[in-house]
Amino acid sequence: MATMARTNTGLAYPDRFYAAASYAGFGGSPNSANKDVASKFSNEVALILYALYQQATVGPCNVPKPSPWSPVEQRKWKSWQQLGNMVSAEAMRLFVKILEEEDPGWYSRTSNSVESVRDVQMNHNSNGEPIIENGNSFAETKTISAENGSLMEAQDKDIVLEGLGPVVVYDQWVSPPIKGQRPKARYEHGAAVVQDKMYISGGNHNGRYLSDLNIPWENKLLSIAGHTKDPSETIQIKAFDLQTGTWSILKTYGKAPVSRGGQSVTLVGSTLVIFGGQDAKRTLLNDLHILDLETMTWDDFDAVGVPPSPRSDHAAAVHAERYLLIFGGGSHATCFNDLHVLDLQAMEWSRPTQQGEIPSPRAGHAGVTVGENWFIVGGGDNKSGASETVVLNMSTLVWSVVTSVEGRVPLASEGLSLVVGSISGEDILVSFGGYNGRYNNEVNVLKPSHKSTLQSKIMEAPAPDSVSAVRNATNPTRDLESDFEVGQEGKIREIVVDNNDSERMKSKGEETSELIIATLKAEKEELESSLNKEKLQSLQLREELTQAETRNTDLYKELQSIRGQLAAEQSRCFKLEVDVAELRQKLQTMETLQKELELLQRQKAASEQASLNAKQRQGSGGVWGWLAGSPPQNADDA
Repeated sequence: MATMARTNTGLAYPDRFYAAASYAGFGGSPNSANKDVASKFSNEVALILYALYQQATVGPCNVPKPSPWSPVEQRKWKSWQQLGNMVSAEAMRLFVKILEEEDPGWYSRTSNSVESVRDVQMNHNSNGEPIIENGNSFAETKTISAENGSLMEAQDKDIVLEGLGPVVVYDQWVSPPIKGQRPKARYEHGAAVVQDKMYISGGNHNGRYLSDLNIPWENKLLSIAGHTKDPSETIQIKAFDLQTGTWSILKTYGKAPVSRGGQSVTLVGSTLVIFGGQDAKRTLLNDLHILDLETMTWDDFDAVGVPPSPRSDHAAAVHAERYLLIFGGGSHATCFNDLHVLDLQAMEWSRPTQQGEIPSPRAGHAGVTVGENWFIVGGGDNKSGASETVVLNMSTLVWSVVTSVEGRVPLASEGLSLVVGSISGEDILVSFGGYNGRYNNEVNVLKPSHKSTLQSKIMEAPAPDSVSAVRNATNPTRDLESDFEVGQEGKIREIVVDNNDSERMKSKGEETSELIIATLKAEKEELESSLNKEKLQSLQLREELTQAETRNTDLYKELQSIRGQLAAEQSRCFKLEVDVAELRQKLQTMETLQKELELLQRQKAASEQASLNAKQRQGSGGVWGWLAGSPPQNADDA
């Protein structure tokens, strides 16, 4: 029965950004744009979209700060100014990403959409419905089967693809013929291989974020983390039962990390190591969390040393079940190509020196390990996709390029998945999906040769510090086996590397082995010398630490003494302040008494003067009266 397959041609940047900006309301006059944006989004989201639109179309904020009487304009100016020197391409990408998160169906409703639908004849019919359990809707799960080339049907009736068939070309990506209905185009999805089947779940298509990463564990697939809009939510662990085809949420203990997207999840033994990512507030993280899968208990660690800067969409791998490697990733404004190593036993970060053809900065790439080799595919730097497929020898930390692609193809996309499968007993790399201006659902396969995996080993004179952080504790069979192997019938089967004859290849293999042995011996001597230096330095540091602790004790005692003296002085000052207050009060009383005394003195002086005047008048009247013959007045008349 024929079914309809939807093919999304999509819009490339910057056309996709302008379509998104027009849909969000950033077209027309400024006043109408403000009203349109405010009516569609919350204040916080509207401010972020405004800032990203200005950064993408105008550039960094260089306009004067608005007047305090315009609080709305001030908030818009501050939101734009905080973006700093973010490049225009990154601002466009973030604008579209935020719009897709807030309004997942915007692209299908905008008048600028160029999606088209075409009929494709398929050999399998599927309802393609998501699984709903306990009221929760989980991601659709797709299965690609390579088991004896037969068509296998998944329990949840999702899409199943036929086997990949033989791959005869080494170190080149090929697009094998695929039958059945393809999963919907997506990126940032999860992928895992279990028993020759590749499972695809979740991802992002026009903003619909589902699950984030899949890890095979026992007879289940674990889905870890995922994007969320609630900043208070924590990481949930969902399990997909491969036999029943159903999802369930696993109960965990301890303090679960905050929910996030773009983080790395690495399986180390029976533990999951989670690093970095971006939370619901779009804050970049560089924290480290570990989940014990046997006890389902969370734990967080503060490793010593300098950790990688906060980032998301990086790649991580484990080497020798001890060293966690972090490569690349991006922030809101730039992408990285740095390499960091975490010793999971010592819980110490280091940043060793990389050698060889170091990859360009990128984010959104995918990586898998084959033996001690770490293959990196895809990613981008906000300007273009990364076209090289590179490999890092995790023992020597030497990079080399396996192959390159040209043009805007899925292999130069962000958010593609990469897994390791097997065909005819040989390892293959399988990529799916990605986003490079449009969403992809293509499958590509690469079969790495011994040449690509040994190329980094035969470089001359690797720097000694390039292996100081990572030391191979095992002897991977994939990279150190000889150029010949015995087939099932006892015949010698030649591994195709180049067109040289058998004798030349054997001689070259012996020379390579001798060079490797000599290099390893030199590295061993240098490591032993470095170890002795480290021991001596550690002893000196311990002595300095002891001296510092002694000085710290003395300083603490002196500090306590000074604190006691300070308390006594404070008490004395308080008493002096009380005495001063009392004296001030007495002084005020004395001033009042002085004024009263002066008043009494003036009154006394006036009284004395009046008495004297009276006496003078009395004496003068008696003499003239006697002369005139007047009788003297008695005392009563006076």
